Parts: sequence; structure tokens; C-alpha cells
Amino acid sequence: MGTPDFSVASLSAVLEAGHAAAAVFSQPDRPRGRGLRVTPSPVSAFALSRGIPLYRPETFKGGAQDALLQSIAPDCVVVVVYGRILPRAVLGIPPLGCINVHASLLPRYRGAAPIQRAVAQGERETGVTTMYLSPEMDAGDMIYQESTPIGETDDAGTVHDRLMRMGAGLLVKTLADIERGTAPRIPQDHARATFAPKLKREDARIDWTRPAVAVSAFIRGMSPYPGAFCGLLGEGGGETASLKVFFASATGKSALGDPGRVAAVGPGGIEVCCGDGQTVLLTEVQGPGGRRMTAAAYMRGHAKGFARGHAVDYLGGL
Repeated sequence: MGTPDFSVASLSAVLEAGHAAAAVFSQPDRPRGRGLRVTPSPVSAFALSRGIPLYRPETFKGGAQDALLQSIAPDCVVVVVYGRILPRAVLGIPPLGCINVHASLLPRYRGAAPIQRAVAQGERETGVTTMYLSPEMDAGDMIYQESTPIGETDDAGTVHDRLMRMGAGLLVKTLADIERGTAPRIPQDHARATFAPKLKREDARIDWTRPAVAVSAFIRGMSPYPGAFCGLLGEGGGETASLKVFFASATGKSALGDPGRVAAVGPGGIEVCCGDGQTVLLTEVQGPGGRRMTAAAYMRGHAKGFARGHAVDYLGGL
């Protein structure tokens, strides 16, 4: 059971390891892309290409899928970024249990956006966890974990791709040990739990009053999706548009100016003042209605506005 590309890697690894997929469940086809054409999820497309029986139910509530799952009679159900909460009755159907691959080092960052939140919070390390599903979100007994550092040049996209591969490998190991009866069950320390709820647009607004290192981590955590953003002030002081920022780094340099004020512009990008008196260098941006580009390329078309004293506005953040 899964939906995005992250899930495809795990499904592919399970098949390559010699397991048979009795069925695949994924989210219903949704409008996607600029044309909003109704398109299968990546997991659905993969299952269709392999001829695996595919189901795309709208809900599991009220026992809607119980009879179907009992007829499929799976030994084990693997859930990887499915986007559905499985009822208690479903969890009891497979004799070997329902297994989840979660993209964090549980009990930290339970929820729908663990990768973005971990990078945005400036964590130095993250990882993947395999676990037994429970009725409470991401609270089941853990099986295995694998960690990886978060580097200063990592963003949520690079960490996603790394954890996607790690999660697939850890799942294969987990299933092998479940089959042998040697897989551990490690209760989570619920007192240490932190949460990573689904991101809303306003969650990606940059808070320039934070220290430069924190601002840099936040921007990288929102990249490439949903994309951190800030307001642009016009000459009259009002916000005229918004600017998405995909990559930034703390410069270690001090500058005078209120948080959010542009300190300098140049071929390297746009330097912006932060709350600790230091600056961050914005190097990849996207203007309203435009495409993602280097900050230097963006400035070639907007340098006059910045030269007149336009500023990046502080409008709050995560």
C-alpha cells in the first residue's frame, strides 16, 4: 500500500527480493500537473506496468475493504507513504502483521512531513524506521532503524532520495527476518515523540527574525516542495509579490539592517539580514509566474527594483 515515488522504490525492492505481491493498493487517480489531467499515482502506474492486481479505494472506513482484503489473504501488508489510516480491523487481517516504512528516526517526527520538518529544524541526522502499524499514527513497535547525516548542502529533496533507497533496503531486511521469526519488536518511548504534520502553504513562509543558520535550514527543508517563500516590498512599503527561495546558505557575515532587509546583491546571489545580525545568501529562487533559476539570473531582470531599496519582507514562518 503506497502512493508516491518513495513507495515505488520499496515495492520494486520487495519484488526483486523474490516476494510475490498479491495486490497493490494506492490512492485514487487525481488531477496532476499544470494541465490537471487525471493521472494514476506512481505506485498505481508501476503496478499496472507489472500486471499486479491494483485497487484504489476512496476509504477503509466502516469495513469498506475488509472483505476484499480477507479474500486477497496477504501474509503481510506493507504500507509505505500510502496516505490512508488503516482501521484496527484491517491491521488484524495479515497473520504476519502490517509493516510500515517511515522516513524518520522514530519516535521523532511522526506524521506526514518528516523529511521536510527534520531538515527545516536544522537536524544533523535523520533516517528510516520499519515498524508494526498500530491504530495510533506512527506509534507502533519499531523493528529496525538506519540513520544518515543531514549535510549543510542537503535539502529535503536530496534527503528524500537517500531515505527512499535506504527504506527499500531496510524493508527487504525486515521482511526476511519477519519470515524467519527473528524480527524484534521495540516499543517506542512515547515521551520523546515529536510530530511532523502535513505542510500547509503558510508553513513555508520564511521568518527572517530567526538566526541565519536556522533560516538557511528552513529554506532547504522546504525545497523543492512546497518551496519557502517571502514577500517583496514595493516602494510604498506594501507587499507587491512573493518570491520562492529554494536554496540558501548562512554566510557568517554581519550586516546592519532589520531582519528581511536586502544587505547586498551580486553575482553570487542576494544577501538578506536575519535576526542575529548575520546574513543568508539566497542562490536559487523563483519569481511570481516564473521558473526556478539562480538568484543571479533573477537579479538580471530585477536589479533596479532592489537598487531602489525594495526589501524582502518579514511575514512570519514555521
